[in-house]
Amino acid sequence: MDKFVIEGGKKLSGSVKISGAKNSSLAIMPAALLNNGLNSFTNIPEVNDIYTMIKLLKHLGVESSFENGNLSLNTSKIISQDAPYEHVKKMRASIYVLGPLLSKYGYAKVSMPGGCAWGPRPVNLHIESMKKLGAEIELKDGYIIATAKRLNGAPIHFDVASVGATGNAMMAAALAKGNTLITNAAIEPEITLLAKYLEKMGARIQGIGTNKLEIEGVDELMPAKINNISDRIEAGTLLIAGAITKSKIEIEVDEIDNLNAVITKLKDSGARVEVLANKVSIDAENLEIGSVDVATSVFPGFPTDMQAQWTAYMIFGNGTSTITDNIYSDRFMHVPELVRLGANIQIVKNSAVVKGVKKLQGAKVMSTDLRASASLVLAGLAAQGETEVLRIYHLDRGYQRIEEKLKQLGASITRAATAEF
Repeated sequence: MDKFVIEGGKKLSGSVKISGAKNSSLAIMPAALLNNGLNSFTNIPEVNDIYTMIKLLKHLGVESSFENGNLSLNTSKIISQDAPYEHVKKMRASIYVLGPLLSKYGYAKVSMPGGCAWGPRPVNLHIESMKKLGAEIELKDGYIIATAKRLNGAPIHFDVASVGATGNAMMAAALAKGNTLITNAAIEPEITLLAKYLEKMGARIQGIGTNKLEIEGVDELMPAKINNISDRIEAGTLLIAGAITKSKIEIEVDEIDNLNAVITKLKDSGARVEVLANKVSIDAENLEIGSVDVATSVFPGFPTDMQAQWTAYMIFGNGTSTITDNIYSDRFMHVPELVRLGANIQIVKNSAVVKGVKKLQGAKVMSTDLRASASLVLAGLAAQGETEVLRIYHLDRGYQRIEEKLKQLGASITRAATAEF
């Protein structure tokens, strides 16, 4: 088991390229199950969640090749529609195989998903949307067992705009008979990319990028190629790394509009942010960090996946800030670890109330989930002395060698083995 050893207080400088997005990759990869043949993806990040999905797809019969961000998936020899617990337990995004398997093969047996250690994230919206399309669903021994001779298009309305459920419903509806109307659909960039990939396969989708999707089912989908989008969460994390260390850095990133919510808040805190064609620079030298409230919401609002990182940044604010998570009310497992470094944070319901402090002191802290881990790294970069961040396998799930990117910017961060169990 590895850890990061960080010597804090170093100024950062230079430029770094942002990797492809993990979350969008995990949506488009299972969509390949809807066709028979060779599918190609570029700009796929080399992170553990991708390898976990590849292993799950291999169990189903998908042949794969993955090198230097180029991923090929051959779906011409599917041998199983059973996604077992041993694969699904590692990652909640495994639920994405439900819709494609059911729609293409008329049957799917998918273990209830696992993943990060925080909070319940129910799959009821996924299940209900499959039922709306005509599937029979049985929950047995920890599995979702779904059957249907052929799905039929139907109206689907989400009371909550769920990214995962929207993706599953869209994939299932692509091969359903007739028309499906999805209202209050998620409009996150990851869902937009999935819709574009389905279109490349031959799916008929109206309203891409809006919360109203109209899908006319087709009888067959063909293999396709698509380029993945940049990881907006990695981009936001590294911009905050520049801000929290009061440095001047630049990131190379595509789809910059996907970062608007984070960039706006950084400007509100006093940082100077400049946006160019495919680059964003942040200048926080001599910055007195302003305390800025944040409330997470669905896209295009401030992402819940940036909440922990913003909390770490606000530790150094010149007043009091309130960070409210309206997506996952219990996503604050990073707070006790940040307090170990000297932060002044209190949890009130679904909010973290942060009173700014002048300094943090390095210490041993423990990662509990992916984005919480990122917040600890950010705090360690700005703390005085040495910080050890334990259990960084969480980070490896979603950030492609983040320590190398930070080193490239001048951070003192080292990956080391630890005997901790």
